[in-house]
Amino acid sequence: MFDMFRQWINRNFSDPQIIILTLLLISGFLTVFLLGDMLIPVFMGAMIAYLLEGMVQRLEWIKTPRTPAVIIVFCFFMACVIVTVTGLVPLLSKQVAQFIQTLPTMLGKGQKAFMEAMEKYPDIINKSQIDYFVNAIASELYSQGQKILSFSLASVKSLITVIVYLVLVPLLIFFFLKDKHLILQWFKGFLPDNRDLSTKVWNEVNIQITNYVRGKIWEILIVWGVSYATFAFFDLQFAVLLSLFVGLSVLIPYIGAALMVLPIALVAFFQWGFVAKTAYVVAAYGVIQALDGNLLAPLLLSEVVNLHPVAIIVAVLVFGGLWGTWGLFLAIPLATLVHAVIKAWFSSRQYKILPGDLELKHRNS
Repeated sequence: MFDMFRQWINRNFSDPQIIILTLLLISGFLTVFLLGDMLIPVFMGAMIAYLLEGMVQRLEWIKTPRTPAVIIVFCFFMACVIVTVTGLVPLLSKQVAQFIQTLPTMLGKGQKAFMEAMEKYPDIINKSQIDYFVNAIASELYSQGQKILSFSLASVKSLITVIVYLVLVPLLIFFFLKDKHLILQWFKGFLPDNRDLSTKVWNEVNIQITNYVRGKIWEILIVWGVSYATFAFFDLQFAVLLSLFVGLSVLIPYIGAALMVLPIALVAFFQWGFVAKTAYVVAAYGVIQALDGNLLAPLLLSEVVNLHPVAIIVAVLVFGGLWGTWGLFLAIPLATLVHAVIKAWFSSRQYKILPGDLELKHRNS
């Protein structure tokens, strides 16, 4: 048993490059896990700068110097942020306020519908079940109200945090873009020279994530636009709010699409009741998700590594449990990293035969 374990260690960890790659992954994981809360502005700035780097490279490709290209892309990004804050955020805030105002009416309609269902199907639904359901909803609303109240009491601290983020994150984005090569050279100074395997993994992950992000941005915009047009056609309430969440739900494959069925169905039910129009809205949402999963996503993400649905669901559950909302949104890029590491690991030892392996093979023969 000890010889088998020793041979396994030698087979998998005798290569210095595998050890270097393992140490880099562990260091990155510990940094995010232990210092994630404190370094959120840094991580946000790095991720946004990474997304904007493609536009900078496009400008450099047409012979634009690095610094002017960075200034152009940064100004374009800030303009998009300002337009979003001044245009989209007030509209979303208005719909959220309308939703809160109509929530008591929705609950009343829901309770009335349950009472009618109890009269029609007394053997299936009874009054105790309805009371339990209504009390559970009331308790959850009370809990969320307490959270909102506690947030308002700490609004001064929250306002200071938002102001700090609004100042720090754009500065970090600009300097990450402008001094990209200097920062990378500084990091490389701490790394060993013999890091070919780590470089290979990074190059593959970089290509995959770039294609993934580009495809997902277009997928979000298309699904959002089509969903809004569909909900507006049916005159569904909170069409902007619901369509936005439908668009963002594509970041969480399978799970996001399944979760969005419930709010869409509930809003349609509370608006119209058990009528054909409610079923049409739900069916239209199903058609949108079917077209997205079978046509749009394969078309936009054809160059991205094809992960098995089980692997995607496991990644969403694991990384979502570790890092919450950020883990849910970054589950696919992180799963791509894991896939690239495993692929590089096995390829590095595919043609490596240790003396112990030859001896064991000779004994078995």
